[in-house]
Amino acid sequence: MSKLAIEGGKPVSAEKIALVKPTFSQKDAEDITKILKSAYVRMGPYTKEFEEKFAERVGAKYAYAVSNGTAALHCAYLSALKPGDEVIAPAFTFIATISTVMYSNAKPILADVEPDTFLLDPEKVKEKITKKTKAIAPVHLFGNSCDMKTLTEIAEDHKLLIINDCAQAHGTEYAGKDLGAWPNVSCYSFYPTKTMTTGEGGIVTTNDPELNRLGSLLRSHGDDGRYHHVLFGLNYRTTDIMSAIGLNQLSQLDDFLAKRRHNADVLLKGLKKVDGVTPQKITPKTKPSYSYFSVVLDPEKIKCNRDEFMKALMAENIDCGVHYPTSLTEQPVVRELLKPKSCPVSEDLSKRIMSLPMHPYLSDTDLDKVLKGVSKVANNYIK
Repeated sequence: MSKLAIEGGKPVSAEKIALVKPTFSQKDAEDITKILKSAYVRMGPYTKEFEEKFAERVGAKYAYAVSNGTAALHCAYLSALKPGDEVIAPAFTFIATISTVMYSNAKPILADVEPDTFLLDPEKVKEKITKKTKAIAPVHLFGNSCDMKTLTEIAEDHKLLIINDCAQAHGTEYAGKDLGAWPNVSCYSFYPTKTMTTGEGGIVTTNDPELNRLGSLLRSHGDDGRYHHVLFGLNYRTTDIMSAIGLNQLSQLDDFLAKRRHNADVLLKGLKKVDGVTPQKITPKTKPSYSYFSVVLDPEKIKCNRDEFMKALMAENIDCGVHYPTSLTEQPVVRELLKPKSCPVSEDLSKRIMSLPMHPYLSDTDLDKVLKGVSKVANNYIK
């Protein structure tokens, strides 16, 4: 058995293999220079083109771009909810999924996730429905789709909206259809760690003309003409600089996805030989995008905790991360204001999950080193 690098052994990689790697092109620089020289740097023609092409790419009728993924969620909720409405969301996700519900004068209701897909459990959703429930907010975590067939049936049975958090699901398909075209609204983030990025930025897609109209107004002070305000809105506008980058990233999305899916295939095959490390299960009928590649450690087989495992792996020059280290039911502000019931699967998952490198610029040699690093650490800590 090879000695761990953290204990003085030789690391499996001489150089660090990055967890994520946002990359920009020469065309990005040229387009930005062109925009700066025009002095038209705010939301304008590049944004209009980006919205149209993104909507076309996902198969939706409408799209409106915003300043970030949180703004996308906030506009979507504000366009669909009334004060006092309840929104059922997973307990295992980034906090923006529910903080934006709160800032829409509505109430998030946390439901547990499935232990293998890490996604909203439809059976737990059913248990949380009340007379106040207005919407379900599936989070398609790490580019894996929730069970949209079952969730859509639940929504239809109870006359609920579905507000999809697709922050990590650019290009993810369920039952042959991009998530951006599923009912009722889908919200994306273009943060630097995402499958495509504009630095920050976000976008909302929908097939509902009224939700599109309201969301578009809300992102820009409720202004339907110069200084003519038909509702109280916010400044969630994007810029043409961000949209120009978005157009270039969108043109490369299919290539990004192909590379991510190849990387995932290599990692999935290799991890079958590693005991105690289990990748996220992909939901049936899903073509995932692998925004992140996450695994869980089995405490019955691995004698160290997640943080110790990661420390050893990073010493091997294999970068890794945690998404997410604390379930929403255990977040201080959530406990204080919402007093949620325990979601044991989410709470356990947050203690055992970790992410391995995933981006389009990983070579097969890099992937082999990632697998060797995981195997080396797992074998040293196997019970």
